[in-house]
Amino acid sequence: MEHITTPKVENVKLLDRYTNRKAANGTLYLTATHLIYVDASAEVRKETWILHHHIAAVEKLPLTASGCPLLIHCKNFRVAHFVIGQERDCHEVYTSLLKLCQPVKPEELYAFSYNPKMPKDNREAGWNLIDVKVDYQRMGIPNDYWEITDFNKEYEVCNTYSPELVVPKAATRAMVLGSSKFRSRGRIPVLSYFYKENNAAICRCSQPLSGFNARCLEDEQLLQAIREANPGSPFMYVVDTRPKLNAMANRAAGKGYENVDNYDNIRFKFIGIENIHVMRSSLQKLLEVCETKSPSMSDFLTGLENSGWLRHIKAVMDAGVFLAKAVKGEKASVLVHCSDGWDRTAQVCSVACLLLDPFYRTFKGFMVLIEKEWIAMGHKFAHRCGHLEGDPKEVSPVFTQFIECTWQLMQQFPCAFAFNERFLLEIHDHIYSCQFGNFLGTCHKEREDLQIFEKTHSLWPFLLQKKQEFRNPLYKGFTAYQELWPNTFPYSFQFWCGMYNRFDKGMHPKQCVLDHLLGCISQKLELEDAATDLENKLPLSDGLPLPEEIAILSKLTTASTSCSKSPMLNTPQDYEGEEVPALLANGSIAGKESEGSDHPLKSKESLVNPLDIPEGDGVTTNGTAQLDAQGQNLQNH
Repeated sequence: MEHITTPKVENVKLLDRYTNRKAANGTLYLTATHLIYVDASAEVRKETWILHHHIAAVEKLPLTASGCPLLIHCKNFRVAHFVIGQERDCHEVYTSLLKLCQPVKPEELYAFSYNPKMPKDNREAGWNLIDVKVDYQRMGIPNDYWEITDFNKEYEVCNTYSPELVVPKAATRAMVLGSSKFRSRGRIPVLSYFYKENNAAICRCSQPLSGFNARCLEDEQLLQAIREANPGSPFMYVVDTRPKLNAMANRAAGKGYENVDNYDNIRFKFIGIENIHVMRSSLQKLLEVCETKSPSMSDFLTGLENSGWLRHIKAVMDAGVFLAKAVKGEKASVLVHCSDGWDRTAQVCSVACLLLDPFYRTFKGFMVLIEKEWIAMGHKFAHRCGHLEGDPKEVSPVFTQFIECTWQLMQQFPCAFAFNERFLLEIHDHIYSCQFGNFLGTCHKEREDLQIFEKTHSLWPFLLQKKQEFRNPLYKGFTAYQELWPNTFPYSFQFWCGMYNRFDKGMHPKQCVLDHLLGCISQKLELEDAATDLENKLPLSDGLPLPEEIAILSKLTTASTSCSKSPMLNTPQDYEGEEVPALLANGSIAGKESEGSDHPLKSKESLVNPLDIPEGDGVTTNGTAQLDAQGQNLQNH
């Protein structure tokens, strides 16, 4: 609060870039965590909340006749254009926001003051909700080839990895320690994903300190152990995700890439994903196009092409597809790295996991994927997201690109993911919000030092509480799609308006398709409940047989009619006792599903796939058809 000199400013206008309606007029408040704008001109109270940590840049524009403009750009791509009457008030708000949006100390981040009044036990349970070790066990590890080790328990091997590392069983401690001295930042080759159908593995690491001729016997032995852990393939791929020119430049600085002459049976490949500086520049160009007030279609498409953004998304997707095809199609293991192995490497491994394993396309699976490939493996969220005051050249939209790759896959496979676009946007918002402790710092050791597990809350339980809002109503279930093979031709990639122009309501169609679909499903469930209630009242009002009489009649019909029974319970004859009147009264039989399925279509309370809704009542055989006909005759008379 010491940074706030003017906590309240009245008669502030909020401009809307895409509609011609009159600018809102209201009051601007500054709190310790949020900027809040209350629209006084609206008939219904309308509030706009902007978290300080979401603010990327604040710009005070030259004074105009109507006041002093203040332009706020946010990391979640909101742009707020205020006009404050007095220049002095505008300057004080401007200077306050500059200090509030980028704290100097980690303890000043929102997560350390956020208090949802949750019992301590619940908070601890929230941190234990996602366990990467359990995911490795799901893959079948430990097994004959791989084991979970505590080699890094005291961060002796690598201080940016988590304490538990999965390495080949044949790898000795001496191999691991020797390799760590030869790999940049000590980030040795470790397991990312194990494809248990053919024992192929995806491993990740950083670049070797090879220079032009340096070599390391322990590192060569470790790679040989990874290759031999997949006895079904005589070779393994080593994939450098950088452009070859960049890797050669690093080689001149004493780093570089593996020399195939020193490693047995490896096939080396460059992918060509650009570095963090190119990605930051590309996003800036994209946002300039998005923020143009009235671009023509030609100008917008030209600007989008010149930004190069979708080309970079395609490069990441192509790399993920290459890994998936190597593992599934060629049954070969793959070792992936970039420079330090925490940016492009995380992107590529994550996309490959999404393509190969349907578990990662579920709610919990996607959380596990982020925890495993990004948090545990030391992606520098604090630097890349600019959580604290620091070097702006370290900021880059690396995680944003992964989220967009996921969205691009959802556009091509709309029934393969359990969650919808809003789930991705919510995660993206909280990467920058610092409201939860998951993404603070740069690695596991740093989070331990900050005591985030004792002092902050986890994001994952918060997201699961909102699961209904994030559900994909078109999801076909866990087993509908095993692997995904996306089209990666340039025309397959779309501009994500829902991300980059999400807050510009004037641009969007009046009816969101997802909103309409969820609304239809909700209305259908309400109508079904109302219909059931009315059907239960019909026998009394129309003089039709009571439920007890229907049950007796049904039993008589069953006894006198011989019919072949289906293994599925799908006719009244398959049911006995008290179930029959309820089924006949409802007019339909609800589908049942095995317990433990991750499929969302479980009950009337959960969302239903509208594409799977059968026509008619669902029960139109034998006794019930006769009863329906009798009922219709009675109504006609």
